[in-house]
Amino acid sequence: MPEKLSHWLMKSEPDTFSIDDLARRPKQIEPWNGVRNYQVRNMFRDQMKRGDLSFFYHSSCPEPGIYGVMKIISNAYPDPTQFDPKSDYYDAGSKQEEPRWLLVDVQFVQKLDKPVLLNTLREHEARLSGLRILEKGTRLSVTPVQPAHWKYICKLAGI
Repeated sequence: MPEKLSHWLMKSEPDTFSIDDLARRPKQIEPWNGVRNYQVRNMFRDQMKRGDLSFFYHSSCPEPGIYGVMKIISNAYPDPTQFDPKSDYYDAGSKQEEPRWLLVDVQFVQKLDKPVLLNTLREHEARLSGLRILEKGTRLSVTPVQPAHWKYICKLAGI
């Protein structure tokens, strides 16, 4: 019996890395690096798996929202930026033999013709109750998305 896929919402600031940047990458693949939160690291390690799908969410911008869909194409592995002193994500306390931070590789699936903006998600809050991005104080860059929420947001997106 095939393993059930999970769904995610992964946030990035579009001036740092956007859905368009992912679409332009060779093979449309990119390591999702720089995550420095233990809860997200544990999700990468324990819950996220190859084949899962994720919404690509633009945050900290004039129109935050879901701009595309991507696929998780690797299991979690050590984020090499933690070991690079020249990287913004360098962590002097992380050791090669005991890496502290993990990442997954993602692949572009599609850019939405019309993004599903945060305001639109809020307008549908009754149907999206429990969607973490709508909860006050949620600052995690990666959150799980329930199957019913995934389907409803895809319907809002016209996919």
